[in-house]
Amino acid sequence: MTVQEALGEGSSLLASPALETAKIESPGLDAALLLAEILHTNRTQLLIIGKDKLSQENYCRFQKLMKRRLDGECIAYILGRKEFRGLDFLVSPAVLVPRPDTETLVEAALGILKREKRKEKREKNKILDLCTGSGAVAIALKHEMPELELWASDISPGALALAQENCVKHQVSINLIESDLFCAIQGCFDLIVSNPPYVASDEIKSLAPEVQREPRLALDGGEDGLDIIRRIIEEARNHLLPGGALLMEADPKQMDTIIGELEKHGFKENRTFQDLSGQLRVVGGLIH
Repeated sequence: MTVQEALGEGSSLLASPALETAKIESPGLDAALLLAEILHTNRTQLLIIGKDKLSQENYCRFQKLMKRRLDGECIAYILGRKEFRGLDFLVSPAVLVPRPDTETLVEAALGILKREKRKEKREKNKILDLCTGSGAVAIALKHEMPELELWASDISPGALALAQENCVKHQVSINLIESDLFCAIQGCFDLIVSNPPYVASDEIKSLAPEVQREPRLALDGGEDGLDIIRRIIEEARNHLLPGGALLMEADPKQMDTIIGELEKHGFKENRTFQDLSGQLRVVGGLIH
């Protein structure tokens, strides 16, 4: 069997309408990523070596990875990594897979930080990333603004261990803290960012099977999805310096309620930010 034939077989399997799991959106891409992983190459190179023979050993390894994908395991967990904002992050079932939507949180944070820096007031450089997971948001911020002083926290020891690995991988220094939101957090910050659990408990069963395999602790936001967000808003004002900002990722349909909560707890200039698909994805405000 050639590389091209194996790729075609894999694509057809992943595209099968008889799959017991939910429909796989990109069967050709997924098959190519898995085969490229086996051959220690990339998708472009697969086209060049398409007529080369695939060894029986590599074919068997490809079949094993394909079975994991057919069983509903996401590509990121199978490969053990995911790209986020141009950086390659280690991922595992201990953390949510970083998604392009969350890059909106990084963009919004950078916009605030750079705008405040131009004002030549106090430097906005002390940042806290709550529910950091793999550390993707905190590391992306540190990568783009190395002068930032960053803390990142998570309730999960497994997530923090992976975040530490990613800090080492990207050669950045971030203070990692095991904490249930603000419980172990001391001091105040210029900016607090968070991608918290915000899926309503009853909606989790309707998520794609591969998403349901991600840690429930990082998904489940309670009855209406806002339990953790309400806690963050209520407690954040005690950990923000005057003029400090809070930014959170959330579901588009939750935005009006969240803005109401921000206003109730004294946040001003509350606003939302759109993701690449035009959906409202990030919300936040300032403490004066």
